[in-house]
Amino acid sequence: MNPTRRTVLLAGAAAALLPSLPATAAPRPAEAALQPYASYWYPDSLPSGSPGAGITWRSLKAWRAADDADLALNAASVPLAPRFTPTPANATACSGQARIQSLVSFGPTAGNPSQGSATADYYALTHWAYIDELVFWGGSSGEGLILAPNAPIVDAAHRHGVPVLGNVFLPPVAYGGQLRWTRDLVQKDAAGRYPLAAQLVAVAAAYGFDGWFVNAETGGGDAALGADMQGFLRELKSLSAARGQRVTWYDSMTVNGGVSWQGALNAQNQPFFQAADSMFLDFRWSAATLASSGQRAQQLGRSRYELWAGVDVESNGWNTSVAWDAIVPTAAAHVTSVGFYRPEWTRHQLPADGRTPAAFHAADDRFWTGRSLDPSRPDGTDRWRAPAVTVADRSTVTSMPFATVFNTGHGLRWFENGEVASDTPWNHLGLQDRLPSRRWTVRTAGARPTVNFDFAQAWSGGSSVLVDGAPDEPVVLDLYATRLPVTGETVVELTHRADTGSVRVELAVATAEPGTPGAAPPYSYFPVSSSGAWQTTAVRLTGLSGTVRALGVRLTPTTPGAPVRWRLGHLAVRADQPPLTPAAPTAFRVTAASGGDLRLAWQPAPGEVRHHTLHRILPDGTRRFLGGTCQRAWFAGGLRPEQGEQVARFELRAVGELYTSSDPVTVNHTW
Repeated sequence: MNPTRRTVLLAGAAAALLPSLPATAAPRPAEAALQPYASYWYPDSLPSGSPGAGITWRSLKAWRAADDADLALNAASVPLAPRFTPTPANATACSGQARIQSLVSFGPTAGNPSQGSATADYYALTHWAYIDELVFWGGSSGEGLILAPNAPIVDAAHRHGVPVLGNVFLPPVAYGGQLRWTRDLVQKDAAGRYPLAAQLVAVAAAYGFDGWFVNAETGGGDAALGADMQGFLRELKSLSAARGQRVTWYDSMTVNGGVSWQGALNAQNQPFFQAADSMFLDFRWSAATLASSGQRAQQLGRSRYELWAGVDVESNGWNTSVAWDAIVPTAAAHVTSVGFYRPEWTRHQLPADGRTPAAFHAADDRFWTGRSLDPSRPDGTDRWRAPAVTVADRSTVTSMPFATVFNTGHGLRWFENGEVASDTPWNHLGLQDRLPSRRWTVRTAGARPTVNFDFAQAWSGGSSVLVDGAPDEPVVLDLYATRLPVTGETVVELTHRADTGSVRVELAVATAEPGTPGAAPPYSYFPVSSSGAWQTTAVRLTGLSGTVRALGVRLTPTTPGAPVRWRLGHLAVRADQPPLTPAAPTAFRVTAASGGDLRLAWQPAPGEVRHHTLHRILPDGTRRFLGGTCQRAWFAGGLRPEQGEQVARFELRAVGELYTSSDPVTVNHTW
């Protein structure tokens, strides 16, 4: 990868040029001592000098899970969900061919909060249905080279069936890279084993993510170093496979130990590909090199789709000029898979004062779905070949109970039962729901309304689905592809409201696949009671049996052509019986305190728990939402006593898959 594309490294490179002083692992400033951050390390030896403000230098070789004070706040808890491929949304989206890898920098290497933060301005990725591998991109010579993804990202990805890889980045010399760090990584012990390979596998297991992306770009090596890197990779892959983890290699170092980006699978990097599960091909590929690379992979007994052809979208996003037919031709089989570098451009390209959740999702939908904003009717004149046009979407909605409040993982405020529980903007991807994969497939013979996630009102969390327009014919909105068993006892529950206008609402349920890609599911329709305010209706699927394959809604305007704003805040599929309430957590306690900063921890009760919510109980009895997490620990920062308050009281509840809450447990903290 060219140094010109290393914008994420600039701050770290500058830090690496500090005057040379004795190496230290300086502690964090006292005021930040309790705030947990995503973890990062050097392989073994630390840089010369002192770390910059807010940076902690650590050695991976010295890491031990038992000594990791932030592990409970950084370890993911959601297992990787299985997923399936429904009938594609259009005639050009293929299954079993090209896959999508996404290299994303969610925040800086240092100072990336472990459990979200108090801003809605965040890369809240939601188009997981098209992604097969997410790389937690980052690293710099002045901060750290090995990054473990923070738990909210892993939990959101896993809920949608996407594995997440940490990043091992050995930077170019031009950006402060030192060859000793490469040698540190591939060092051997007395038995000839690679201790850092075992450490990487141990970190991924303890933190709950799925393996490593290895990117060795520090030049100056020799053939002996190249051989050591191959041995290291082979051992890393072997140890990873035993733990259900995977390894992706970046096309950088060659067999002679130097760095020379090939843009192809060839003799210069083939041993590294053979020692890994997949390889990211540098951007300098051509149609000829991709064709030969795919052929070589197959000759090795590997899939050509284990090669990710790099597409650099950091600077221009969907305006990037890409030779799409060299990777994913429309009239022939795909040549390789696609590797997007820095698709968080959809957020960065927005003006700083305009990065609202709504603006971000509009841009992100454009990137992943295409200009039509409807995967069932792609725009053939769009030069940007969006993933929805190329690869079939996947779903993880395969078991009951299933519920969603359409929470995208960030918001301008927090809602509970349709009421505002906190006016503080927030982000925490771990709270994100399994979201509709086809955004947005709208079927109507008349005027097409717009459909978006909306952040002004929600039933629970931070967002709802808003249908906004002046429909003059019935409108069918596809929501979820599913594989849910249905009996006479199956109930689908909807919580919805009409802000403007009036529509007749029907639940759309299909128990068979569409006949052809892009066709509508063969829906049956069930009436749903409707009023202007938030309303919850349970619909029994009378007369259906087998498997629910698709869920949607049909809206018929009461007055055709009149303005309508209708929103959906909650959808659940369950048995027709009272939903189980999770048991309350135990051992709720304050584990550390410094001024207004607290660390809280607890023991989750056995059983199905989706996440936990924390509230502060004010002296007048008001409950103020503090946050939610899938972990068993929480950091609350910047708290202050209320007027005359001597003791602060905190409340914790477990939330189940159907969004039922446990009884509260409380803990007090004396100011």
